[in-house]
Amino acid sequence: MKSNIAHAFINCKKEKRPALITYTVAGDNTINNSLKILNKISKHVDIIELGFPHNTPIADGGQIQGSSHRALKNGIKLKDVFRIVKKFKKNNPIKPIILMGYFNLIYQNGENNFLKSCKTSGVDGLIIVDLPYPENKNFANKCKKKSINFIQLISPTTSQDRMRKIIKDSHDMIYYISMLSTTGGKLKVSPKKILQNYNKIKRINPKKNLVIGFGITDKTISSLKSANGLVVGSMLCKTITNSLKMGQNPVTKLDKVVYNLKEKIL
Repeated sequence: MKSNIAHAFINCKKEKRPALITYTVAGDNTINNSLKILNKISKHVDIIELGFPHNTPIADGGQIQGSSHRALKNGIKLKDVFRIVKKFKKNNPIKPIILMGYFNLIYQNGENNFLKSCKTSGVDGLIIVDLPYPENKNFANKCKKKSINFIQLISPTTSQDRMRKIIKDSHDMIYYISMLSTTGGKLKVSPKKILQNYNKIKRINPKKNLVIGFGITDKTISSLKSANGLVVGSMLCKTITNSLKMGQNPVTKLDKVVYNLKEKIL
């Protein structure tokens, strides 16, 4: 049986467009608003990424760090993240949701306990930033047994040999980090160069769903729309920050931003 993530890509390919994948931090700026945001933007989004807040995020730039800080300040715990997912899934059972974060929270919780919570709340996939291949093989296999996608990461410095192994062991989605930077950095590489690198990876196994993340905004998204999927995160966290500063409703504001992003890739 195909996963919700696989189905999302099949539907996008039928519509001849990339999957729009959004990232927000669970509990930003409140648990309630976080859930409202997911429910609101899910109309325009194909796959949802939800970050579990972390106090020392190594790959996240300033915008996502700010979102994590707000969520942690509001006292969000891992159990609250699963609660948000469960409530979201109640109304959106087939909309794929991927949790993204760092391994020490999983380690503290216990791998088996964590995966059990993922399964019961309805998590479709996991991106664990600091658990690289091949160190992730054991955990990725545990995920597969629970029908949870473990999403492998590939960067511009990944060797061809390593890339082949990662792709061979990957599940229904692979994440290509477009540039050597933290999230939210200005796109240092031209979209043309990113697509050249992307196509080299894609040729290894054209059947695999390969998405691009890092540096994608409303200004760059349309020039990358030949990819299987595009991840927008820091821009959305920045939108939440700005709307809070200006006393606006982050839910409404984010809905407009995501709607416009979707329009640019149709």
